[in-house]
Amino acid sequence: MVFSGQNNIGVDESWGDAIALAYSSLSPSYRHYLENDKEYFPSQENYLNAFKTLPKDSVKYILFGQDPYPREQSAIGYSFIDGKVSDIFSASGLSKDVNRATSLRNFIKMALVARGDLDISDTTQDAISHIDKSHLISSIYQLKDNFEANGVLLLNTALIFSSKDKSRYHIKEWRPFIETLLKEMIDISPKLILFGTHAKAIKKLNYIDNYETIEIEHPYNHTFISNLNALKLFRGMELLDI
Repeated sequence: MVFSGQNNIGVDESWGDAIALAYSSLSPSYRHYLENDKEYFPSQENYLNAFKTLPKDSVKYILFGQDPYPREQSAIGYSFIDGKVSDIFSASGLSKDVNRATSLRNFIKMALVARGDLDISDTTQDAISHIDKSHLISSIYQLKDNFEANGVLLLNTALIFSSKDKSRYHIKEWRPFIETLLKEMIDISPKLILFGTHAKAIKKLNYIDNYETIEIEHPYNHTFISNLNALKLFRGMELLDI
């Protein structure tokens, strides 16, 4: 894979130079791995997807997750967007696919509380089943589009996954990429939404003093549903609205 400012990697042209510099900051051995190994996912063609659909000058936030979902069908190049999920809701509440994805399930519940559709005291399937969903999105890709409409770049601290044993290794290897990216975005300085411990480690990187950070526990934790910072931040984004 060759990276240059000529947008020959499929990213939006506004990202060309920044991504080229960020990629060149990776170690030579890791670049060789990315360009030759076929056992990781998202694939070489997809791990930069977040930079293909949101122009650089439209970014207002970067939502940092940890690493891609540990399932090839789920990991599609956007943090927190599970490609295995089709419908978000079902007649009984949340769909089976959403209920199986703990982080996504808690995030949707938080968003419903933020909208005023659910009371924090009752976020059960039964309560969700009684919500009028005629004005709500129905697919995971609509959720992705709504994030981007609010200027949220969906990025993980590691852009690929190969095995749980190598998660920390990949996160470490991607740090120069993330650090260079932050350097290249100082001019717009989006707010950084940090989900969980690994994302908060970004605060140790250079250039971080140029950014405002919003730290929230990972949505895997049930307490995320009632987190006041999460409710305040995402209420205004109307992520579940058509």
